[in-house]
Amino acid sequence: MSFLNSGSRGSLRAPAAAGLLLLLALTGCGSAPGTSATGPSPSLSPVPSASPAPSASMPSPAAPISTAPVPAGPPAPTAPPVVEPPVLPRSEPAALDIPSIGLRTELLSLGLRPNGSLQVPEDKGNGAPAGWYNGSPTPGERGPAVVLGHVNALGGHKGVFADLRKLAPGAEVSVARTDGSTALFVVERAAVYGKDNFPTLEVYGNTPESELRLITCDGYDAVTGLFDDNYVVFAKLKA
Repeated sequence: MSFLNSGSRGSLRAPAAAGLLLLLALTGCGSAPGTSATGPSPSLSPVPSASPAPSASMPSPAAPISTAPVPAGPPAPTAPPVVEPPVLPRSEPAALDIPSIGLRTELLSLGLRPNGSLQVPEDKGNGAPAGWYNGSPTPGERGPAVVLGHVNALGGHKGVFADLRKLAPGAEVSVARTDGSTALFVVERAAVYGKDNFPTLEVYGNTPESELRLITCDGYDAVTGLFDDNYVVFAKLKA
């Protein structure tokens, strides 16, 4: 089974959006062409004028300059400090439990293969547990933790994530962690994405809260024997 690309069984492209950095360049503003911001002002040639006519009255004295202090205005409002949502400290996951679909599975730790592709759970004939991608945050940390699972199994059996489509918004997903704590997530939504136009940033991009992504295959093509889509469940930390 493939996940993000439609290649052979067991292939998964590593998330490219993790650590994505956007650089914004700011250019300075200069003077208009042909002028200088610091040069001298242009001089004007004196224009000859006729002799001044005698004044009929004395000029009025200049108005005195006030030295009274100018009252200070109200202080500028300050922006409130940004408060990030609370998260859990780092602790690797051990098991995942989704009571509403009767699912409980141990979690493998999946890394990258030498060619840069992502490992997927290996099915040895009895199905395979789900796996957490160890290049993503641990469930409960800030950011999206990524958990992968097969939709089918060898011998025509159901995979560990065969019933993800039954999850509705509001369903709870708990992850037992190796430090003895449990991260409880609530499903917000789910979506199907074609593997040829997978929205990497939307699924794997950084988030201000602790979130969870459950990913499996979808869109089975009986002609090719491949899955053309991915099914992704989005959940957020509740406690």
